[in-house]
Amino acid sequence: MTVNLHTLPNGFRIVTEHMPGLQSASVGIWVTAGGRHELAQQNGIAHFLEHMAFKGTERRNALQIAEAIEDVGGYINAYTSREVTAYYARVLKNDVPLAMDVIGDILLNPVFDQREIEVERGVILQEIGQALDTPDDVIFDWLQERAYPDQPMGRTILGPEERVKAFGREDLSSFVGQHYGPERMVLAAAGGVDHDQIVKLAEQMFGHMTPGADFVDSPAHFAGGEYRQEKSLEQAHFALGLESPDYRNDDIYTAQIYSVALGGGMSSRLFQEVREKRGLCYTIYASTGAYADSGMTTIYAGTSGEQIADLAEITIDEMKRAAEDMSAKEIERARVQMKAGMLMGLESPSSRAERLARMIAIWGRVPGLEETVAKIDAVTNADVRAFAEHMAVTAPAALALYGPVSAAPALERLQERRAA
Repeated sequence: MTVNLHTLPNGFRIVTEHMPGLQSASVGIWVTAGGRHELAQQNGIAHFLEHMAFKGTERRNALQIAEAIEDVGGYINAYTSREVTAYYARVLKNDVPLAMDVIGDILLNPVFDQREIEVERGVILQEIGQALDTPDDVIFDWLQERAYPDQPMGRTILGPEERVKAFGREDLSSFVGQHYGPERMVLAAAGGVDHDQIVKLAEQMFGHMTPGADFVDSPAHFAGGEYRQEKSLEQAHFALGLESPDYRNDDIYTAQIYSVALGGGMSSRLFQEVREKRGLCYTIYASTGAYADSGMTTIYAGTSGEQIADLAEITIDEMKRAAEDMSAKEIERARVQMKAGMLMGLESPSSRAERLARMIAIWGRVPGLEETVAKIDAVTNADVRAFAEHMAVTAPAALALYGPVSAAPALERLQERRAA
């Protein structure tokens, strides 16, 4: 498999990876314009814009956008995160030019028809309502808000209802003008793709764009804190967040190995102790996420109101115990799980294209898989145990609780247990 990178004079980047034998391809554009790039009064507009991209252009209405891809058996979608908005399609290899044409059309020629804005506003308000009715979704928004209070990184992707109700055509156009410059875009394609063909098409579609004004991200600062909402639910939801390395820090590999060993699978410590031995929950897991300048290791579980205190305290105890006696076997198992998960995931062109875009956005290049594997292998048992000690005792923490949580210990009490 061959990775090729080309940058147009205006800063627009094109990265492809040919995967021999594949009859399909994934192609998309990743824009460095997510939730963290919004002003407070714009909160939710990056996601609103993602929705509006499919509601009509100067050449196609909403139905024609969908039909253009589905008439050839393809699939088109988009998503918004805190750091990027992505627009992508999966098609047969002969239809890559069509997919690029549709994606280019929705990015370059949106009409933002007022009637469609009102329709999609209603859809997004329904999405917000659905998220609020899904405890194991909304609790992570609350955790993020407490981890990064009063800053863009802590705000919800969907935005508050009052903001969504107020956005108009000028707001959408203004955000595009601010953040959708060619230097903030990466076109990534993987599968049955021809690099030279894609570069030629990209030059025709995006070569005329002019770079935008420089934008400096508001830095993320993990502050921590507690959010608690009592509600009559069947389950008490518990989410604990701990400050972790950013994705440019090689310690991110240590953090990820640690979270896999702690709560990444059925053999992990939290799963075995809290679920299998004690039966305190159905779901419990740990994971590590990272941003350009921060990161968070999260532990989530759902249990009964009567057992929430036990679950919270045992979680802290297991973290402390891991710092003392996490074995070489556990660490090696987590290391292998991490590498296998990464390599298995990259067997699909969609995952490959996603990785290409992320690596270009982070590093300006695509590290070889062997380079990433080498960094995972370079993490020592001592590294993981030292990180486990930091997580158990000194890492800044945030806590979110939702449901019948009156008996749940406060963050201050959990901090005392960590320090004991």
